[in-house]
Amino acid sequence: MLGAGLVVGTGGAHAENVALPTPLPDNFYAQPANIAKYKPGQIIRVRGRANPPAFFDVRTYQIKFRSTDSQGKPIAAVTTVLVPNNKRPNGPLLSFEHIVNAVGLECAPSQALWTQDPNLTIREAPALNVVLRQGWTIAIPDHLGPRSSYGAAKLGGQITLDNIRAVQAFRTANVAHSRVALAGYSGGGMAAAWAAALAPKYAPELKLVGAAYGGVPMNLIKMAEGLGYTNPHPAFGLAFAAAIGLSREYPQQIPMLKYLSPLGWRMFSEMRNACTNDILRIGAAHSAKQVATGGKQVFEDKTARRVVEENSLSWYPGVPRVPVFEWHSPTDVLIPVASIDYTKRRYCSAGARVQTLLTPSPDHLSAAVIGLLPALQYLTDRFNGLPAPSNC
Repeated sequence: MLGAGLVVGTGGAHAENVALPTPLPDNFYAQPANIAKYKPGQIIRVRGRANPPAFFDVRTYQIKFRSTDSQGKPIAAVTTVLVPNNKRPNGPLLSFEHIVNAVGLECAPSQALWTQDPNLTIREAPALNVVLRQGWTIAIPDHLGPRSSYGAAKLGGQITLDNIRAVQAFRTANVAHSRVALAGYSGGGMAAAWAAALAPKYAPELKLVGAAYGGVPMNLIKMAEGLGYTNPHPAFGLAFAAAIGLSREYPQQIPMLKYLSPLGWRMFSEMRNACTNDILRIGAAHSAKQVATGGKQVFEDKTARRVVEENSLSWYPGVPRVPVFEWHSPTDVLIPVASIDYTKRRYCSAGARVQTLLTPSPDHLSAAVIGLLPALQYLTDRFNGLPAPSNC
């Protein structure tokens, strides 16, 4: 991974302005000037929406709420809420963190749920209908935040917890006293996993009953080193996109532009608003060494390295207080499986109940499909008050 810089060429432009995604034209996403007056999770604005094409027999709303960025500053975030028509008051509430491997705002769930672009379609939608029919309310936050800060995983956890606070304060949803669960895979799993770990300190009042997440990159340094840090890699675009996302959250600590070669500059410009497929296309068969001036990668900067460690769950000392269902392919080549094993051992030694499912699949994407329904069944059991299993 790389990070962000402070000055762009001539004219005195600030890198954080150049690196930021193009704002959405919808003023619903605008941050109010008095954002600091709101408390974390406090509702700023609500609107109703037509149901996304994949969902039926529900009412759909979007909530803009106050959260906190990676520097501790207030931000406005957005979540999409699906309220089943057959729900009971204070029935189960699921915060579902969708996979978002992107640095463009149009890739966020609050946009992609309505997209006609097959590249942006949320393919987990049919599975979510299973629990919507059971009366679960589902909140789907834009967990990358208003800057689409892919890679800033701790931010995703904070937004996820504040999204739950906001939905529970939304009277129309009638979930003020609901028990709550977290779920997500890959990038969405990072947000869910961080939310579970942060909850005891960041949002101790929430009634979390369990977290189910899979395919989580728990050590971003090791992941970056495996995705083309020195040698070209077909998925290097994911590492480069995470660099852009981290640069947006830590523009002072990670001077990305200082390190970019001409190739790096071109990729940086092309990727500014990219979603997954374009990210992979732009970065394919490249490496961090190629996009860095003189091959000097940003990890040689101790401050930048600390930032990436700060967003790596395996380095965070906090432990979830709720039962965890974790799943992944034991042969996943996109994420460092050893870091998942390390984090699980640490959680288990601290007394957490963790149930791991090793999927019979060789890759990252098929594991997502295999594990989703077992994950939802695990959360169903937690909502029903059954004892949580553990294979620690």
